[in-house]
Amino acid sequence: MKPFLRQTLERQLLRLHELDALLSASDVVSDLDRFRSLTREHAEASTIAEQYRKLTSREADLASALGMLDEATDDPEMVAMAEEEIGAAKADIARLDEALQLMLIPKDPDDVRPAFVEIRAGTGGDESALFAGDLFRLYTRYAERNRWHVEVISESPGEMGGYKEVVLRMDGPADALGVGVYGKLRFESGGHRVQRVPATETQGRIHTSACTVAVMPEPDEAVAIQINPADLRIDTYRASGAGGQHINKTDSAVRITHLPTGIVAECQEGRSQHSNKAQALKVLTARIHEKDRSERAAKDAAMRKGLVGTGDRSDRIRTYNFPQGRLTDHRINLTLYKLLTIMEGDLEDVITALQVARGAEELAELESASQG
Repeated sequence: MKPFLRQTLERQLLRLHELDALLSASDVVSDLDRFRSLTREHAEASTIAEQYRKLTSREADLASALGMLDEATDDPEMVAMAEEEIGAAKADIARLDEALQLMLIPKDPDDVRPAFVEIRAGTGGDESALFAGDLFRLYTRYAERNRWHVEVISESPGEMGGYKEVVLRMDGPADALGVGVYGKLRFESGGHRVQRVPATETQGRIHTSACTVAVMPEPDEAVAIQINPADLRIDTYRASGAGGQHINKTDSAVRITHLPTGIVAECQEGRSQHSNKAQALKVLTARIHEKDRSERAAKDAAMRKGLVGTGDRSDRIRTYNFPQGRLTDHRINLTLYKLLTIMEGDLEDVITALQVARGAEELAELESASQG
């Protein structure tokens, strides 16, 4: 393990002792927000500390086995035992080292936030809309695997099926490393290209079409961008799509336009105009927040080219090749030949690879800063 990482881990152990003392103080429970923040940090620090203890234990085992090997040159059985333990210890150390590197990646405060996922059909006409429907299914199946709650905010169905556009809100528990919905899905933003024979193709030719995906954290209401009500235009209209008599008789759908930026958000899935307005306002705030994030990311990218990229939806990030059963993520040169399984929601290998790639970048930057 690199020295700067070990120093970081030692600081984490000291911080864990500090957190133990802070959480045992009688006054911390009276401040619920602070108590929750400290509890979350304590859980993350405890996980890191436990992994580090396992690493140091296996390092000690390796040193002991190496010593045994030096002393057992005339005993073939002891040599074999020592070599077996050395191999096992090295494998465990490599695995724990990689896990700890992931844990030490500086976290984006938004990683624990719920997320809005927007899927839009692009080039390719009806086939693009059908692919948008496939991506909708992919992400909702992945959400089911993670026990997330999924809510459709707005949808515009395609003429042959699928969606011209669909907006989802996803919320659910974070994993053991404190990574929540946005942290898991953040690298899905960008252009998704599909290559396959459409159902409407009579001559068996492979067509290429595309969709764009945008993943935005739901802003924390306590720190969300304050929007001047005078900058908003709110329109109500009759929702389209499924919904029966209720949708046919009431103008419950809401469209909100932020006049200074021209950003628009709408919601038509709720049963009341009030609930639709509240949800549309959340989406609008998230889009304005994401616009600011994207502009900052573009400035950062001008200074350094990130491997994973900024997540700009104009980037072509991934190709889904159905004839070959292949998924390729172009940002990290990842190719997996299990496309049908992935389309059923088995996205974890892709997401983990993207997190590891970004983590390697950020750890390299930390090491460079520590040497500077």
